[in-house]
Formats: sequence, C-alpha cells, structure tokens
Amino acid sequence: MAGPLLEFETEMFLSLFEVDGLLVAAEGMGIDRILLQFMRVYSEQGSLVLLLNTTTPEQEYFTEQLRAEGVTHLPRTVTSDVQSAERYNVYTEGGVLFVTSRILVVDFLTDRVPAHLISGILVYRAHTIIESCQEAFILRLFRQKNKTGFIKAFTDKATSFSSGFCQVERVMRNLFVKKLYLWPRFQASVNTALDRHKPEVVELNVSLTPAMRAIQSSILDIMSACLKELKRYNPSLEAEDLSLENTLGNAFEKTIRHYLDPLWHQLGSKTKALVQDLKVLRVLLLYLTQYDCVTFLNLLESLRSSQKNFGSNSGWLFLDSSTSMFMNTRGRVYRFPESKKKVKLGVEAEKPKPSSEVKRQLVLEKSPKWEALTEVLQEIEKENKISEHEPGRVLICASDDRTCAQLQQYIRLGSDSLLHRLYARTVGKSDAAAAAALDLDCHKKGNSWSKKGDKGKEPVQKKPTKSKKRPSLTLTQMVVKDGAEEAAMMGSSGDEDEEEEQMKLDLSSDAYYGVLKEPLTVIHPLKGLTDPHSLTRVLHEVEPSFVVLYDAEISFVRQLEIYKASRPGKTLRVYFLIYGGSTEEQKYLTALSREKKAFEHLIREKATMVIPEEREGREDTNLDLARNLGPANATTNTRKAGGQEQPKEPSRVIVDMREFRSELPSLLHRRGLDIEPVTLEVGDYILTPDTCVERKSVSDLIGSLQSGRLYTQCLSMTRYYKRPVLLIEFDPAKPFSLMARSDFRHEISANDISSKLTLLTLHFPRLRILWCPSPHATAELFEDLKKGRLEPDGAAAQAVTAESDMVAESADLYNPGPYDFLLKMPGVNMKNYRALVKNADSLADLAKLSQERLAEILENAKNAKQLFEFLHNDADVPAPVQKGKQT
Repeated sequence: MAGPLLEFETEMFLSLFEVDGLLVAAEGMGIDRILLQFMRVYSEQGSLVLLLNTTTPEQEYFTEQLRAEGVTHLPRTVTSDVQSAERYNVYTEGGVLFVTSRILVVDFLTDRVPAHLISGILVYRAHTIIESCQEAFILRLFRQKNKTGFIKAFTDKATSFSSGFCQVERVMRNLFVKKLYLWPRFQASVNTALDRHKPEVVELNVSLTPAMRAIQSSILDIMSACLKELKRYNPSLEAEDLSLENTLGNAFEKTIRHYLDPLWHQLGSKTKALVQDLKVLRVLLLYLTQYDCVTFLNLLESLRSSQKNFGSNSGWLFLDSSTSMFMNTRGRVYRFPESKKKVKLGVEAEKPKPSSEVKRQLVLEKSPKWEALTEVLQEIEKENKISEHEPGRVLICASDDRTCAQLQQYIRLGSDSLLHRLYARTVGKSDAAAAAALDLDCHKKGNSWSKKGDKGKEPVQKKPTKSKKRPSLTLTQMVVKDGAEEAAMMGSSGDEDEEEEQMKLDLSSDAYYGVLKEPLTVIHPLKGLTDPHSLTRVLHEVEPSFVVLYDAEISFVRQLEIYKASRPGKTLRVYFLIYGGSTEEQKYLTALSREKKAFEHLIREKATMVIPEEREGREDTNLDLARNLGPANATTNTRKAGGQEQPKEPSRVIVDMREFRSELPSLLHRRGLDIEPVTLEVGDYILTPDTCVERKSVSDLIGSLQSGRLYTQCLSMTRYYKRPVLLIEFDPAKPFSLMARSDFRHEISANDISSKLTLLTLHFPRLRILWCPSPHATAELFEDLKKGRLEPDGAAAQAVTAESDMVAESADLYNPGPYDFLLKMPGVNMKNYRALVKNADSLADLAKLSQERLAEILENAKNAKQLFEFLHNDADVPAPVQKGKQT
C-alpha cells in the first residue's frame, strides 16, 4: 500500500542498515517508511528485534502494512496483559516486538529477556531519549548484556536538537551510536528525486477582508504591548526569543515556560496574567483566520463577559486597540441602522432606544477562503467534465475537526444558511432577527459548488466512532462551543428525508467528514487525530487526483511530494490556500525557517563533533556502561572496615514499579546497586529491612500535603518500618520556596505548606526528611545509607500492605502508640524523648524511675520534676455532689 522506496529513501535505509546511527529526517519525509522497511527485514523467527517508543495506533498501522504485504511473522505487542511467566516464551519466538518501556526495564533487570538472543533495537522518536530515562536505561542494560546487537534510531524533529547544549551529542551518547545521518529537504538527492515528479501546485493567496486585517493589526498591537510589559517585569528574559515573530510559532509557549518555570512560583500575579493573556491572544489570531465571523465574535464576547477569569487582570481589554478590535468584530456580524435623530424645529428629539431594542441588521461576512474553495471545486468539476478518464477524486485537508465540520456544511448549505444558523444559535439567541433567520430555505445551494441539476448525491456525514482531541481549541478554556457539538448541531440541519448512502471505502474513524459525490470528496483534519497515520491511510485508500490544502501543514506538504514521486504516472494537483500577508502565512514561513536553521545547526555540529571510538559500547572501555561510579567506591569497597571484610553479596535496593518513570533507578544501577523491581504498596524504595523511602518532587510534595495523601503514606511507613524517610528532590537550577516572600505574615496559617510540613514532622517524630538537589545526589545518599546494613527482602517488602498480617508484628516492633503517648507527657519534648526511650523499656519502667534519675536522663531538673509529678501525684478529684431535692 505504501509503495516501493524512492531512490533517496533506499539510500537512507542502506546507510543506516550498514552502520548503526541516528537518522534525522525532515518532518513529513517518511521515516515511518524507512522503519517499515527495517521491520520487513527482521520480521522472521531467526531474529529478535525490539521496537521502542511507539504508540498503540502506530503499532496497529505498522502491523496492518506488513500484513497487507504478506509478511507472515507479524510483530507482536508485549504489555502488562502478558503474564511475566509467559513473556520469556514470547521473546524466544523471535520477530519484531513492541514492548512497553517499563516492562522491558523490569524484564532486563530480572533476566526475563534473553539478552544474548536479541538481534538489535529500533528506537522511534529518538529525540525524546534525552527526557525519557526509561529508554536510555533499556539501551544501557541491553549494551551491558549484549555487545553485538545493533541500535538504530529514527526521528523527524530536527528542531528538538536546536536548543540546549550539545543536545544531539547527548542523545547519541544515550543511544550508544557513533554515526549521525542528516536528511533535510534541501539535501541534493532528495531535491533531485522529488523535483523529477513534482505535483502541480496552484497557490492561491487569499486576501483578508478589511475588517479582518484591522482585527489582526489590533491583536498584534496588543501582543506587542503585552510582550513589552513582560520584558519590563522580567528583564532577564532573552529579547530575541520574545520577538513578535516567535510569538506566532507553536514553540512559543515551550520557550516562555523554559524561562519562567524555574521562577514560576515566585512570579507576581502581573507576569502570570501576561503569560495567560498572550496565550489567549494567540487563540484569537487562530480563530480569526481559521473560523467564521460568528464563532470569532462569540469568543470575544465570552472573554469580555468572563470577568472572573480575565477581566480583573487583563488590562489589554481596555486598550484602544481592543476597542477597535471589538468594533470591527461586531461589524463583520451585524450593524445597527443609523438612528434618525434629525428632528424638525419645534419638535422634541426622540429619546434613544436601548441597544437591545434596536433591531440589528445582519452583515455576516463570508470567510474569503470559503469563496476561494468554491472556485477551486468548480474548477475541479470542469476539469473532470472535460477529462477522458474517470473523474478524479478530491481530498480536502483542514486544520482540525471543527473547521472540517464547517467546510462540510458550507458545501452542503452554502455560506448564508450556515452563518445564519450559527448566528441564531449563539450571538443572536435573544435577537428577533434570529427567528427570521431560521425561516431561510435550509436547502439553498446558492454558494455550493454542486448544481441542482447535477447527478451527484447529497453529502453524507460519517459519524465519529470515538471522540477527538482538539489541541488547537484547548489553549484556553474560553472556547465557544465544543467542535463535535457544533458539528452535530450543524449536521442536523440537512434534508432528513433524503436517502443516505454509506461510504464504500473503509476509511479510518478520523475521516468522518466524508462528502460522497461524483467525484468522491473526503474532508479530513490535519491535527488532533486519534490515529497519527489516519491521513496516510486516507491518502492511499482514496488516491485523490486533487488535494485542496485549506490549511498549510509542512509535514503533509512533504508527504504529498513523496506520494506523487512514488506514483510517477498519475496526476496530482495540489491547491494551496493561504491568507496572504497574514499571521497564518507568517507561522508557516517561520516553521520552515526554524527547521532549516535546525538542520544547518546540526550540520555544523556534526562537522565539529568528537566521538570516542568506544561510543557504541561494544567494548568494556565505554565508561557509560561501567558501574560502581561513586568516587569513594574504588577505595572503600576493597578495604576491610574494622577488621571485618565487606559482604560479598552485591548491595540491593527494592524499587517500586512506578518509580521506573524517574531517572533514579537508572542512576542507582550505575552506582553498582542491584535493582529489584516489585509492586510496593508502602514506600517507593526499600534500602534496608528497616528503612523505607517515599520520594517526592516539590510539586508532588505540595499536592500530597494539600490532599492529605502524604499523611496516609507517612502513617503506613511509620507503622511498618523503623526508619521511615521522606525524600524531597528538587532541581538546583530551578530555585523554589515553599512560601513566597509576599506571603510572610505575623500570624501563621495552618493552611500554609510550611505549616503542614511542620505538623507532619511533629506528628511523626521518627520520620526523617532528606532534601536532595538532584537524582545523582539521591543515588549517592542511598549508597551511604546502606553501608554496613542488612539487605532488604523483596518478598517481605511486597507483603507489606494495609491489610497484611504484619500490622500486629509491626506494632510490637515499633510501637507508634507509646511513642505518641510519651510525647504528650509534661517535661517530654522532641529533644529529650530519645534519652527516655533508651533508659526505659516501657511506660511502666518509666514510672519506677526516681526524680533524680529522670533529671540525669533529661539533663534538666525542671523537666524531670514536671514528668515525675505527672506520673506520681494523686489526681485531685472533687468529692461527689450528693443529690438533693431541687428547690
């Protein structure tokens, strides 16, 4: 179905096949086609290849492709559904396996994977290996146990390597590869192959209406003012990254969070409000070019009326540019007739009516792209009529499902009917004009490209089988209507008596905006898809002769180039609709520029990169594979301490399965500690039979304190373990404080985080709190805490649950009740209670001690006197009152 590889794709495959490495291709240039070729080669019983970093829809797509090509030994998926005892058999059957990262880490640590039999590992989305510690840990474990297997990695996100220091080198180090293969779109062999069979491209620069241009100018002015304010409040921010041009790009929010995250909790409300305002303004820019005039007005009115979220902080709502924006937005939808206030002499002027009583005159400005789409579809229709061949099929691609729903209804009903319906159901609910709007002819096709006399059948909407994600609509909570709801609302407005005909093609669930006509026309979203390959499926199943790009998307443009190059004999015309001189055009050009700069950066970095010979880890000289890296290990572990030899058994840490999402297990393993993964109900790490550790990040700590979950966790730890530990990990590069300076008051509130943490330590006196600046420091600390102590037992740790039989045993061991009771006695405090515990085995023994002995133990005569009198003085009980007759 995908077709044979092109020349440059074959070159990509062969170079990576011969020598392991990291392949970085331009977005949309089909690294999935290269990966599929590798899967074809290794889908046999004689090899065992693991494929990392794929999602379930991607796994289904790859398997379908291989099945369609007649591959018999299809890839299988290893998840938690496969029992641990059965997994070894699955591995030994060979072929390509999709394995979830957490399971693979555990199987490597427990030797459930026959590491020596693994032919190699394929890594998809390799740019994520920097943040993801699980995959890096898997690759290190694999290379430690297998020196001959291959590692081949793929990514099409060159921009991920453009920020940070030596990002690509760090990724290659984690991957244990020496070669970097770069395939930008401007590479010579790519250019030659794609230019030889170029699709016919018709670029339509659509002009914004004067009102839209004025609104865009107003929004940009407001964004510029917000950026200026943001820089004024935060002078340390890089001016280049906060340019208006970068604000339009998709990566802006990531950039701003990169700078502000370390200080987010200390920022004033003004800075936070400005960041939120910029997010909202970006959504406004999107809505302006993406949706109709009614939807845009609805969003603006919602912003103004929602004082709770924005009115109190958003100063931009009161700028002159904002006033102009509101006026122009309303002017696109309706206007009020000029009031006839010219009065004759001697006649009293008529009192002005309230605006609610003035009848609005609907304007309902049509989207310029709609008209351009009509022209395109009419041109395609003429082309098909004069063509001697079968009518060419049409694929219309728009940004998201809401846009697709509107386009479908526009083709069915025409712009007038669609806009009147939208107006009647939103802005004009209370307007008398709305009632009249509903009386319009629902089946009017004045603006539709299909004429009534044509043979075509009415369009049919294929209902969605599952809900869609809408990333473009979740940037702010101020969305007017849910896209699916809007689609359903508009879908009910057609002619219900017409006979519906189901689609004959087996299209994916994401392609439900199907318009069944002669020729077949399919409307499909570019973003927010549940299946990332659904657009690829539709492209190959529909095989369109005409593609209309209602919205621009770099990756799909390149996908169309490859689609055309792989079908040299077939025609393909691409209509490219874009608003000239708009932020939409600027976003597209900025995205192209960013990727080009990213590849140029990678080319320079590749030229100067120094890679050690042992990088691949096939020899033991690679230090990344070495364990026992602690600075003191080389001396302390080989000596005798106190005349006694160190235990020969390797040191062991019991780790909860959920903790493998963090970097710490990998670092502990590197330090020479053996990791035993089990499912723990109490604690995250068991260091010794007595020491249990609950690990929290600062954000987790605050959330757990507020919800009360941390109290429950500490209660369980103190009940079952003698040395409960709360480990708080923070990043030294991101300063934090539990309380902002502005929150310091004369009176302490019980709701403060610091107050809750204090109460926690008072309530659990045996709880130890460790503050660690990084996972590296934590690993070193764990090693120190384990020295000279017994090793934990995984089976015993796993048996500790709230309902386990250890409750009575732990009460005998650690006695939380008597400890609490002791601390409530007069003269006893956190500083001296341990001395009492050492000198008295029970409360009964404590009562036998003399006052002088207590003074020696407590080292304070006053405290000793208070405690002695409390234990020995008779209670002053008043005589019982005799009951008498009431007078």
